[in-house]
Amino acid sequence: MKTRLFISTLSLVLFISITACDKEEDEMPMMDTLSLNLMNLPTLSSNEQYEGWVIVKGSPISTGTFTVGENGALSTSAFMVDPDQLMQATDFVLTIEPIPDNDPAPSSIKILGGSFSGNDANVNIAHAAALGADFSKTTGKYILATPTTTTTEDELSGVWFLDLSGGAPTKGLELPSLPSNWLYEGWAVIDGTPVSTGTFSAADMIDNGAPYSGSDASGPAFPGEDFVTAAPSDLSFPTDLSGATIVISIEPSPDNSTQPFAFKPLIGTVPTDATDHTTYDLVYEENTFPYGSVSR
Repeated sequence: MKTRLFISTLSLVLFISITACDKEEDEMPMMDTLSLNLMNLPTLSSNEQYEGWVIVKGSPISTGTFTVGENGALSTSAFMVDPDQLMQATDFVLTIEPIPDNDPAPSSIKILGGSFSGNDANVNIAHAAALGADFSKTTGKYILATPTTTTTEDELSGVWFLDLSGGAPTKGLELPSLPSNWLYEGWAVIDGTPVSTGTFSAADMIDNGAPYSGSDASGPAFPGEDFVTAAPSDLSFPTDLSGATIVISIEPSPDNSTQPFAFKPLIGTVPTDATDHTTYDLVYEENTFPYGSVSR
């Protein structure tokens, strides 16, 4: 009797355990994997992170956050997502989010987007949810001059994004329009230090600041800056921009960094024998933009 009772009790325990396990498995939601294969993503500051989103019936659903190391590797490249939501998703969007992030909605800084075709989506900045702009026809020109001073001894200390090759000054930058939450910004990298020439949204208008320019005259109606006053602590103005690097970047707005953002479509090196009022070229750098694919 004791043996038969022991076997019966053991069977009951096993039955309860198996039933409980089956119930737990039934209650666990099924999840599918979303895989990211992204290139050229910049490393963000310590108070920022990337967040992926799938667009389902017009609404964004977070797929998770990640960071990018100095070597360009994603901290996480595979994310578990509800299978029904994943299969209904029409698009994928990548944003930059603050840390901590108290807002469950995507930020306005959307840097990549792509539409699903089958189980894959090619993502890039040209998608309507990101910058939505075609940079393939981007060109740039600039001159060295200091129109905001009266002396001619500092002419190599200013950079202006205009074209003098035809005699009269004309627009030097051909750039696509950006969404309202992005701006262009000019830079001169002087002795390794990037110094802003100001932000702007149109290449045929003055930019949004002139902190280093002189006061003897106004500058031309184009983006640019004279580096003649109020130099940063590690530099001395006026300077000589010969050999410096000139950059046009694309910046999020608002922008919490004093450094150029990773999107730098136009870059050029000032000749070491540069002369003032001579038109020089900037080179379109397509490979500064991130791109990649997403698979479900």
